[in-house]
Amino acid sequence: MADCHLVAYRQAGFNPVGIAARRQEQADATAARHQIPHVYSDYHELLRNPEVEVVDVAVPPDVQLEVMREIVRHNDHIRGILAQKPLGANFVEACEVVRLCQNAGIKLAVNQNMRYDPSVRACHSLLTRGYLGEPVLATIDMRAIPHWMPWQQRQGWVTLRIMSIHHLDTFRFWFGDPVRVYASVRPDPRTKFAHEDGICLYILEYATGLRAMSCDDVWAGPTKEGAAADIGIKYRIEGTTGMARGTIGWPSYPERSPSTLDYTTTASAQWHQPRWNEVWFPDAFVGPMAQLLCALEDDAMPEISGDDNLRTMALVEACYMSAREHRAVDLAEILESSLS
Repeated sequence: MADCHLVAYRQAGFNPVGIAARRQEQADATAARHQIPHVYSDYHELLRNPEVEVVDVAVPPDVQLEVMREIVRHNDHIRGILAQKPLGANFVEACEVVRLCQNAGIKLAVNQNMRYDPSVRACHSLLTRGYLGEPVLATIDMRAIPHWMPWQQRQGWVTLRIMSIHHLDTFRFWFGDPVRVYASVRPDPRTKFAHEDGICLYILEYATGLRAMSCDDVWAGPTKEGAAADIGIKYRIEGTTGMARGTIGWPSYPERSPSTLDYTTTASAQWHQPRWNEVWFPDAFVGPMAQLLCALEDDAMPEISGDDNLRTMALVEACYMSAREHRAVDLAEILESSLS
């Protein structure tokens, strides 16, 4: 919140009016750093302020539902919520969060901010304009070592709901929903608490024949143990009339390293290389909040609405089921389970 959300909001000219945190000293320090006028003793006090209309909820996923239950009680003045990913500790909790907000008449957006990385956004534009033709094969290859949060130890999971969820959501942003997914996982040797999903590999099968595949390698070799480093995230999309390749600059954070995009087409047989100065962390954090504020102004659905994000959450859940049962899992199997 202090290093990404509020930095991006100030850059965009947004108006954060109040903050609350689990530790008072943390809230005080963040408020002073970002010139936030009101610091509350806890989030209950913040929510009682009738001037608060939009809430950015940045809490661990296993307490997000509890916080949401409290927020919707104040729907006389709260109109919008930006929730973090994952939307809950599991798909069932995510469904309940969406239901609570719908019943309260509050617009819910989810902070799947990789969609607003400039390279991811530009590649989406190539696809929607048809420059690449019909997509044939798409891959993401991540060799990076995330900073795991302390609360993940009590969850018993690591990569699929924290890192892979970005890639799964990006595949959905680029290509829509797949029919099914097959996933294989193993523990990360560096992460000492019990977990299943350390290193994750998964294949998405689309009705068109497109195959999308990701290798989410959070081990990335014994780099921290003394070996040389080979860290980075690359992606590639091959279509019938064009091809795109890119890098994601996030592993260099806090150093500013813009993501890149190169593309070529049968109509222009050279590599085009648009470039920009913006980076995923923190600049892309403007996007999810901005699209929520626009949705409130226009009385429209947020671009990354709770309803939309349930399909990303379902895809994550399908990956867990696939890995445990050693079989391909249809997305419909997870979505239909929420109705039963």
